[in-house]
Amino acid sequence: MSSQQAQPKREMPSAEVVRLIDLVNYQDGAVVSRTLVKGTTGTVTLFAFDDGQGLSEHTTPFDAMAYVLEGEAEIAVSGKPMRTAAGEAVLMPANQPHSLKALGRFKMILTMIRL
Repeated sequence: MSSQQAQPKREMPSAEVVRLIDLVNYQDGAVVSRTLVKGTTGTVTLFAFDDGQGLSEHTTPFDAMAYVLEGEAEIAVSGKPMRTAAGEAVLMPANQPHSLKALGRFKMILTMIRL
């Protein structure tokens, strides 16, 4: 049995300049996601939310950082709502309930890290 860890899965080009905002497109009435990197210690996922779409309250066993690329969203952590816009980020600590709602169409990167 090998002591090496599995190599991360990459869904975006390596060693190239990539315009992340262009890697996922909006879809009417939907949330679209694309996993860019997935490994044993975490994931990086790109999302596009149509107006009014969101993620219902849930918890995860690891920290998650939402970085807004375009548009605005309301992100709530442990019942505290925060309005976020392009260029802003929110850290959602492990095991704390959080939710998200699009305030118009918006795109974000979600980085989940298992510590």
